[in-house]
Amino acid sequence: MSTKKEGLVKRMFGYISLVKTELKKCSWPWESDPKVTGFKKYRELSGSTMVVLIAMVLLGAYVAFFDYVLAAVVNKIIVLLS
Repeated sequence: MSTKKEGLVKRMFGYISLVKTELKKCSWPWESDPKVTGFKKYRELSGSTMVVLIAMVLLGAYVAFFDYVLAAVVNKIIVLLS
């Protein structure tokens, strides 16, 4: 039983080691220069976040507009048919 546990623990540590290695290869959305500090360090990240937020607001407005229009059309049809 203990050999199974040891094998599991060994595989888990091996997996974590592989994950760390792969994460070091990733391109992260902030400056790698240690001299850059504060908000400037996350310029790309904040820019991307703003693009996503603006896109979500525009998409929400688009859906709300067509929901309103279709609801008005359906209500007019119901009034005409009744």
